[in-house]
Amino acid sequence: MLELQNVSFSAENVDGKKEIIKNISLKIDNGFTVITGPNGGGKSTLAKIISGILKPSSGKILLDGEDITGYSITERANKGISFAFQQPVRFKGITVNDLISLAAGKNIGITEACDYLSQVGLCARDYINREVNASLSGGELKRIEIATVLARQTKISLFDEPEAGIDLWSFNSLIQVFEKMHGTLGGSIIIISHQERILNIADRIIVVSEGNIEKTGTKQEILPALLGKADMACKKLIGG
Repeated sequence: MLELQNVSFSAENVDGKKEIIKNISLKIDNGFTVITGPNGGGKSTLAKIISGILKPSSGKILLDGEDITGYSITERANKGISFAFQQPVRFKGITVNDLISLAAGKNIGITEACDYLSQVGLCARDYINREVNASLSGGELKRIEIATVLARQTKISLFDEPEAGIDLWSFNSLIQVFEKMHGTLGGSIIIISHQERILNIADRIIVVSEGNIEKTGTKQEILPALLGKADMACKKLIGG
């Protein structure tokens, strides 16, 4: 279980320090959790705090009761936290097979590596020996990155806006991958997103706004109100 205790984060701007995350306390159990909310509300900052990219200004982060607040991103990865960026990193000179083996932390056979690629909807023979470079599309990179998460078998798999920068076809494929992960991957899957189709496959939704947790609950409890707000915003935008 992941637990945040009174976590805050401030950053410098032209006017001095701005508090981005404000005294958040939160428990995330096993299952599929989506963190959503308006742009600029603190969602991605919260993801980076959980992964260790950013250190909180105050508060504690616990993983299965262990205080990991001071741990680096590498130390957290070793403890079982995976983080997938909005824009996956490209590695010139490293093949897809190399990357999956690195993620698994051991040399794995071609058959096993191909199995992870198949799970994310890629034809293994077309990708296993390709370099992770500019020749791959955004959608392909996203799915390869998810394959590395599957290979790691971590306690917490964290995805920051996985729909960013990909086309509709790739997004539809990505939804299918997450649906499959939901049914097969143990531990916690946490996705930062405001896409309705991703919200619809969540066990739990956490709404973050202006650095605070606005509400939390099941999709049945949270989603109708969220969609109602979105409809109202659209009507105002078009003058309805």
